[in-house]
Amino acid sequence: MHPIDLPQDVKDRVISRRGKLHLYEDLDPAKSALIVIDMQNAFMEPGAVAEVPIAREIVPNINQLADACRDAGGTVAWVQVTASPKGGPDYWPGLLEHVNTKERSARFVEALAEGSHGHALWPDLVVKDGDMMVKKNRYSAFLPGASDLADQLKARDIDTVIITGTLTNVCCESSARDAMMTDFKTIMVSDGNACLRDDEHLAALSTVLQVFGDVFSTEEMIGLLSVYQLASDNGAQHKPTEKSV
Repeated sequence: MHPIDLPQDVKDRVISRRGKLHLYEDLDPAKSALIVIDMQNAFMEPGAVAEVPIAREIVPNINQLADACRDAGGTVAWVQVTASPKGGPDYWPGLLEHVNTKERSARFVEALAEGSHGHALWPDLVVKDGDMMVKKNRYSAFLPGASDLADQLKARDIDTVIITGTLTNVCCESSARDAMMTDFKTIMVSDGNACLRDDEHLAALSTVLQVFGDVFSTEEMIGLLSVYQLASDNGAQHKPTEKSV
């Protein structure tokens, strides 16, 4: 698992800017969605074309978060990156013609074609009836034209997104940035995201906390959801105490 304690100077900078460390301790679970990014076989299996070994370690946290979100009246959305060959509906020339070699691009398209084994969600993830299933064809799930995730969430009156998945510093951070810039309250889960290096993971979380939203651990996030579920059950309002990243 990646380390999750962000540098103290980053936290000090955040507190100096906004007067507190966290923005979104008052979330409404009914208006919140857990967004699970790219936890597919192509990223999860040993030896897969885009393997992220630590992504296998965050699966229990994602399943716990999904249960907590559902139990509190929230939504769970499973996002799958989808690739097409040239001329296909999900073709991305910037990635497939420029960023990767022809050989790697061909492997990427084969592994992430809709309906392929690589495109499927990792089998240890627990998907339930009522969860959203969303395809995207760019890094960001919130980039206009890349998916219909934002439209589906807004149709459900969701204003808060809790981002998990892989890679922390690529698709997850890109989604967090665009979610905030399309007016969603945006949270990343520090031990619910994974990438290839610890320093890249912490850098992405630090950027999001400073400029784009909030960062909580799985335990803190479940605590927030549970507190508001309990408050709702009791017909009371409860504001949790300040937590640290």
